[in-house]
Amino acid sequence: MKIALIGYGKMGHMIEAIAKERGHEIVSVIDQNNPDEFESNAFASADVAIEFTTPQTAANNILRAWKAGVPVVCGTTGWDVSEFRIKNYELRGDKIGLLWSSNYSIGVNILFALNKQLAKFMEAYPEYTPHMTEVHHIHKLDAPSGTAKTLQEAIGDDRLKINDIESIREGEVAGIHTVTWDSEIDTISISHSAKSRKGFALGAVIAAEWMKGKTGWHDFSEVIS
Repeated sequence: MKIALIGYGKMGHMIEAIAKERGHEIVSVIDQNNPDEFESNAFASADVAIEFTTPQTAANNILRAWKAGVPVVCGTTGWDVSEFRIKNYELRGDKIGLLWSSNYSIGVNILFALNKQLAKFMEAYPEYTPHMTEVHHIHKLDAPSGTAKTLQEAIGDDRLKINDIESIREGEVAGIHTVTWDSEIDTISISHSAKSRKGFALGAVIAAEWMKGKTGWHDFSEVIS
């Protein structure tokens, strides 16, 4: 499979290495220094583009990839994906393709499923109060993280508001997310701790493999299910 990379930081380099290990070809690499590469024949030849950049550039990057006829797997968080879908996707329907996820780690997506089930179960127990903490490296631009927002959405604003999530930035932490339900008599916690970025990069490549030849709007839950 031919893959284009949009964003060539630590994640981009790791995705490149894993993609090559899995037998794929990197045909184009785009970063802030060569935006004209979107118009190149090399980029247009890609089966899928994998996008990990910044909240300020993600939307435009996706639009430029679509213009070249290339579907996108996007892992950038901290921007309004819902608004983007309404303004730029719904009018085009199945003519273009995007798979977006706040987290491509298989372990985190298992956490998503557990969190959703636990939140539903706890509807019958109002004496428990939810709390969430997320810890990431000092280079992460958005807070709370996209993963934390996904977890919060499953719990609901009526029990845990987005502004009540505790975000910590320290060192080179790959990512720790903990959801706690506390009462006067006990505490229930579920947590995921990433040991490195490798799990995210591997998930993104697996998503790209799944996305090849597809159009429409998708998320990572479809891939791992």
